[in-house]
Amino acid sequence: MSNEFEHFLEGQDEAVSALFLENKGEELTDILVAALEEAFEILLEAAPAETLH
Repeated sequence: MSNEFEHFLEGQDEAVSALFLENKGEELTDILVAALEEAFEILLEAAPAETLH
């Protein structure tokens, strides 16, 4: 991992910790849901249009 990416992750960890300390679970949930939605959109774009089973 690059130092820049590691620094980014450290900043994310600090932000999440601050939300927990401030009892802002609802805001944290909103952030996590948005991240999951974005991840699923990326996966759908990367998936072939038709899959074989």
